[in-house]
Amino acid sequence: MSISTQLPDVQASSPDIRINLTRVGVKNIRKLVEVARAGGKRPIILISDFYIFVDLPSDIKGANLSRNFEAMYEVLEEAVNTPIYEVEELCSEVAKRLLLLHEYATTAEVGMKSEYMLKRKTPVMKISCQEPAIIHAEARAYRTPSKVQIKKVIGAEVSGMTTCPCAQELMKERAVEELTKLGMGKEEIEAFLRVVPMPAHNQRGRGIITIEVEDAIKVPMDKIIRIIERSMSAKTYEILKRPDEAKVVEMAHKKPMFVEDCVREMAKRVVESFTELPDDSIITIRQINEESIHQHDAVAERVALMGDLRRELAMGNEEMKR
Repeated sequence: MSISTQLPDVQASSPDIRINLTRVGVKNIRKLVEVARAGGKRPIILISDFYIFVDLPSDIKGANLSRNFEAMYEVLEEAVNTPIYEVEELCSEVAKRLLLLHEYATTAEVGMKSEYMLKRKTPVMKISCQEPAIIHAEARAYRTPSKVQIKKVIGAEVSGMTTCPCAQELMKERAVEELTKLGMGKEEIEAFLRVVPMPAHNQRGRGIITIEVEDAIKVPMDKIIRIIERSMSAKTYEILKRPDEAKVVEMAHKKPMFVEDCVREMAKRVVESFTELPDDSIITIRQINEESIHQHDAVAERVALMGDLRRELAMGNEEMKR
């Protein structure tokens, strides 16, 4: 008899304390993912961090991680070696396979996070530059008597710039007082203020949107990124020549936004852009603004069903018409 056959299967034994565990697994698995693009374009290469979890019943001591580690990695390797078109589909496939490997598990959870470079051109000089965004996807597989059901989450985090409306209004009042003292008339002052926005303090903002849907529903990641980009005062750019810098500052100060404004703007754009999503889709929207004149950060968030957002916006539009 070999040594391996004499060793007990400790993981399969009964635990001293019989309690179910919600998640057992591994994280910080770094893999290269190739995302194919239509039209024969060069694929996008992502360096992604994965996490993999399954639940564990109360009568099993361990999740066979040491024995199944190699199998988990094989699932990932097999999936990432073939080009994919949606990162959430990769997570979905791995989650399904995990339930096959872990016959005792009723749920499997797979997620990934990657840095994705956005190509941009500066507003005046049209200089090409890149800006990083964070994209993430998750799939949760549930074992039922008849089949495996999948819920998937797609999301992105994009940085931008915001301008404080309150501080700008204070500076506007100050400007009116000083311009009046210099002898400018009311109409001239109003004309000046329409052209030259008043100063204010700024924030670097981070907009985050995640959308949870059934497995069969497609949610384009690039559409989520565009919504976040357009829901702040201005975009950020790695390279800015003087004309570009002046233009970005002007754009940001002509569109002042509170952290709450950003979340509401994203919610409105999500409803307008994803008309095909069912009402039970779960939408999570978050904005984090890093203050420039305070030590703290400002945060706003909304979590809602798509149907609730649609109804709220429709009611708000009706009230505005009255």
